Amino acid sequence: MRDLLTPKQVARALDVSESSIKRWCDRGVLTAQHTAGGHRRISRAVLTEFLRGGRHQLVNPEALGLPATSGRTERVVERACDQMAAALVAGDESRCQQIARDLYLADHSVAVLCDDVFAAAMRQIGIQWEEGKTEIYQERRGCEILLRILHQLRLMLPPALPDAPLAIGGTATSDGYSLGTAMAELVLRSNGWNANSLGDNLPFETLAAALRDQQPKLFWLSCTHITDPDHFLAGYERHIAPFAENVTIVVGGMALTKEIRQKMKFTVHCDSMQQFENFCKRPNA
Repeated sequence: MRDLLTPKQVARALDVSESSIKRWCDRGVLTAQHTAGGHRRISRAVLTEFLRGGRHQLVNPEALGLPATSGRTERVVERACDQMAAALVAGDESRCQQIARDLYLADHSVAVLCDDVFAAAMRQIGIQWEEGKTEIYQERRGCEILLRILHQLRLMLPPALPDAPLAIGGTATSDGYSLGTAMAELVLRSNGWNANSLGDNLPFETLAAALRDQQPKLFWLSCTHITDPDHFLAGYERHIAPFAENVTIVVGGMALTKEIRQKMKFTVHCDSMQQFENFCKRPNA
């Protein structure tokens, strides 16, 4: 899908006149870009934020290349979690995309989607696997689908401002679970940060190099799996802890037990993406 939309496409999608769209652009209600020829163009991110404001609904999503049902279903988060889990197990990616898109257009925050829909759905699938009701491949496929959905949601966000604070993060060696760090990046970006996940399974040495080179305001470490706690703590103490004087360090993940955390130097520990969001909204975060 092309990122920039014409006033005619937007008018069809909202079921209003093209002249209304042009007028909204000229008044700044919809932020428009202009081509070399002076034609107005509206980004999908701008249109998404406009729709999240609740003043207009997406009447004809087909005009934007979306399924005809997009944005038309009022989704309750608890019900959406069950629906997402079922769609992930079935490998129904289009259904998963629609659930996520509808929730976002209904003005649910990215952090709520991450905690109460995506992560909660994956926990459901994990329980089903323990009960012998699903296969490992279904869980892994579900992770890949969610990563693609997170990428699509990122494209729906407005770009970071030039002066936005920088944040970087990832997972350490032996931790190949990339959903947590991808969610952290998206939550920060939805709150105005210039956030970039470095990826998963990264040695502490290279995470330290990124901290030295990029000098971010905030660094996050997502920890879902730790093979050797002593080795993990030694690497963290040597390579990451020294940056705690000048960088806000946020850690989280199911592998970070209280015993492990007590031996680490960091700014804050977050149990959920909503906690993470509340922290990163603070002026001095």
